[in-house]
Amino acid sequence: MRTGPGNSLTDVEGLRVGHAEVTRGLSGTTVVLAPEGGMVAGVDARGAAPGTRETDLLQPGNMVQRVHAIVLSGGSAFGLASATGVMEELEAAGVGLPTSGGIVPIVPAAVVYDLGRGGPDGQRPGPETGAAAVAAATTQVGTGCVGAGTGTVAGGLKGGVGTASVVLPNGTTVAALAVVNAAGSPVDPATGQLLGARHGLPGEFPDEPVDAEAVAAARVVTRAVPGTHTTLAVVATDATLDKAQCARLATMGHDGLARAIAPVHTMFDGDVIFGVSTAARPVPDLMQLYDLQAAAADVVTRAVVHGVLAATSVRTEGGAWTAYRDAAGLA
Repeated sequence: MRTGPGNSLTDVEGLRVGHAEVTRGLSGTTVVLAPEGGMVAGVDARGAAPGTRETDLLQPGNMVQRVHAIVLSGGSAFGLASATGVMEELEAAGVGLPTSGGIVPIVPAAVVYDLGRGGPDGQRPGPETGAAAVAAATTQVGTGCVGAGTGTVAGGLKGGVGTASVVLPNGTTVAALAVVNAAGSPVDPATGQLLGARHGLPGEFPDEPVDAEAVAAARVVTRAVPGTHTTLAVVATDATLDKAQCARLATMGHDGLARAIAPVHTMFDGDVIFGVSTAARPVPDLMQLYDLQAAAADVVTRAVVHGVLAATSVRTEGGAWTAYRDAAGLA
């Protein structure tokens, strides 16, 4: 198998990703915009402290069949307000579900906890941040400390946004974008290597010796508090799936999280994954669906690794967090 041309979520044709950060502090918002006509979506929340909006409508038995964007944001529950800005921008563009009273954009959202990391006066994402993310949306996906990954922390090291893709033998693309903000660690304590790196494609991740003690010493170890972490992801494909199959895609994505972060899905995390289909390719047969679901786990694992590798060290009034690359001495 091979990656798509950008090894990113937007290798699923029609998707665009935008990031925006608050003007003061350490937080931001990421939006995934659907192609024209929307995208089919499902969701699976595994963490015990999720912060979400409009996820009930993704259940297979509910009416709405297409969504127009998915928002991932910092700011904890306050950050859900960023979805309002996304909705307003889409409404102005005439994108949404037609109703008798006007267009209603369908925008599910989920948030990570990053409150206080930018200092006591740090801002939280709001409608203006969501609107800015829409304005910035492109097929070029920024990674690291951008958008919803601006203030994230993973196992005491700086977290970030990562993305990855794969093209299956039949031409189907499967891709993921992850926002890594975990109570658990992405690092193998015995070796200092990233847990998910062994699932990379040939040459995808650094193959250099790492000082495990130096990585461990760089971690900011604090007492975990319920609801103060969370890893989010969107896993997408161009194969035609229904809502139930998109939810299964999300479920398989959680297997990818479990390969890359330990522990995961704890009472301190609100881990949520969205599965989406642009329905640009035919309905897969049973074995093609099997391969697609297996790939969903793989691309989420790889996206987490890319998010940690792309992160940069940061210091604010709220604290200081070392990036894995700096701790491990990677170029």
